[in-house]
Amino acid sequence: MLRKFRVLIVDDEQRIINFLKLKLKASGYDVLTASNGSEAVEQVKEQEPDLVVLDVMMPGMDGFEALKEIRTLSVVPVIILSVMGSNLDKVRGLTSGADDYMTKPFSPDELVARIEAVRRRLSFVEERKTVDSVSWGNVIVDFSKHLISVDGRDIRLTKIEWLLISELARNAGRLMLHETLLARVWGPEYRDDVQLLRTWISRLRRKIERETDTPAFIRTVPKTGYMIEPPSE
Repeated sequence: MLRKFRVLIVDDEQRIINFLKLKLKASGYDVLTASNGSEAVEQVKEQEPDLVVLDVMMPGMDGFEALKEIRTLSVVPVIILSVMGSNLDKVRGLTSGADDYMTKPFSPDELVARIEAVRRRLSFVEERKTVDSVSWGNVIVDFSKHLISVDGRDIRLTKIEWLLISELARNAGRLMLHETLLARVWGPEYRDDVQLLRTWISRLRRKIERETDTPAFIRTVPKTGYMIEPPSE
């Protein structure tokens, strides 16, 4: 029997936990709860939830600190749910590794819809792991042969270039943070070397993009990371 999609709710207000727990269980989810950041980190470590709904304003370890700790353990999707609704707060949350950011008061139906959107993205990523190749118009990434072709021409890639493009392609539709790409391709000691990443992305674009000044395949999210859109079905 397949395990239900498991959501961890983290909030220091018990009434919000109780409300969301009822709503998500009624929507078919398995639900875990935590009342502070430290508990959230432990739950991620021990229970391996499929998604985390994380409050920011909590005593002790706040949501931003908890998110930082969670990202050292897991790539689990995180939706921040907070009364802090300024653009600066949203940017801070997203650049810290959150997948989405909602402000309180919120619509529970919208939260469920956003969780469903994350589930669809995760399903897409899992499907990509079981196929040999994926195409984006004139670009084909062949995972089985470690090969990429553009306009019918095979493109020779270095090992680093292949690792980069395969990380982006296997996570199509998901924003890949600078530090995530650096850690996965070069190792955790390179997490802060954004200029190194920019240099290699530029090299990749010269081989893949038709117009390097206006790249259409590898999209830049300023000061945050890179992403490739999901291929059209």
